[in-house]
Amino acid sequence: MNRMLKPTIISIAMATVMAGAAISPALGLIAAYFPDADPVLIKLVLTIPSLMIIPFSFFSSYLTKKISKRSIVLIGLAIYVAGGVGAQLANTIGVLLAFRLVLGAGVGLVMPLSFTLISDHFRGKEMTKMMGYNTAFSNVGGIITMLLAGYLASFNWRVPFNVYWLGLVIFLLVLFYLPKNEPLKPRSGEPKAKMPLSVYGIALGACGIMLAYYAVATNMALYLVQSELGSSQTAGLVMSFTTVGGMITSLILVRLQVVFKKYLMPVALLAMGVAFGVLSMSHSIPVILVSVCFVGFGQGIVFPLINDKVLRGVDRSLSDRVISIVSSMIYIGQFLSPVVLDSIGRMAGIASIRFQYSVISGSLIVSVAFMLLVLILKKNPVIAKDAETPSS
Repeated sequence: MNRMLKPTIISIAMATVMAGAAISPALGLIAAYFPDADPVLIKLVLTIPSLMIIPFSFFSSYLTKKISKRSIVLIGLAIYVAGGVGAQLANTIGVLLAFRLVLGAGVGLVMPLSFTLISDHFRGKEMTKMMGYNTAFSNVGGIITMLLAGYLASFNWRVPFNVYWLGLVIFLLVLFYLPKNEPLKPRSGEPKAKMPLSVYGIALGACGIMLAYYAVATNMALYLVQSELGSSQTAGLVMSFTTVGGMITSLILVRLQVVFKKYLMPVALLAMGVAFGVLSMSHSIPVILVSVCFVGFGQGIVFPLINDKVLRGVDRSLSDRVISIVSSMIYIGQFLSPVVLDSIGRMAGIASIRFQYSVISGSLIVSVAFMLLVLILKKNPVIAKDAETPSS
């Protein structure tokens, strides 16, 4: 195993995390440049890549049986750079969204492999550690690109799209350091492995968590404007703190598992729920920074755990399909985030972003209470049995 294998695999994940959030600090400027565009269309600039990510992630899984994973990643990164950088040439909101769809196609090809390459090359605790590192260093990329995009947005709304040139650097790393493995072939004489139903349940949960988490990226710039707390540069700084929290927890994921054991997931979701509750009330930038850091703290635990759990629970031949299913649901949650939250605000007659954050907070805390109840009932089967027995 060459020394550059780990950083190369990790760099692939950095490209995927930049798909939407990287240019979120420029969202307010994009809205100002296209004043007649529906506000939902403006938010879709961040989330519409998900529409292409979903089918192309399944196409990526299919391609692994035809060509090497290295070739798929290289093709995906080339499309990624073209769609990401090319968006700055748009003169209408429709053309801008079209370039974002091209970006999504590239991400869809690359994204499942950023996880399955880990399961191909690592096992046991080393795999869990790499899942954590994958998320951690993706967050490092998120910090750098969002800060850079926030700075570049001070010049023009078009300039931040140049952050996608980072895809070219990752392309070169993959070209020189990722081994060219043979395409996956079905094993003859063995029964076809079945997909566990639990994968779909976990994927659905991941969708809901991403719907909540992505409310920071899609709403923070508007949240700060509504609260009269800052500009696009401030939004870039604030959102970078989300990735700071995620980076820290991802690096110490194995240690956190030892401390909290099966309660780690509820702890992570509780941190996110409380943080969104604070965001719904705070008017202080320092408090907001701490809050988004705790949102990142939660996601830095949740998503590596989800990927680790589903990969351990299935036959290796299904790993690419499993990650495609889970990742697709995550990106559905990302896409639906502004649509669902804005719809809730409209139904309630409250346009404030703070109201949306309060809804997310309440939903996450209720979810934590439900998870804890399930864990307690599993720990005490007698209680569960008594609860099912009707009283005489």
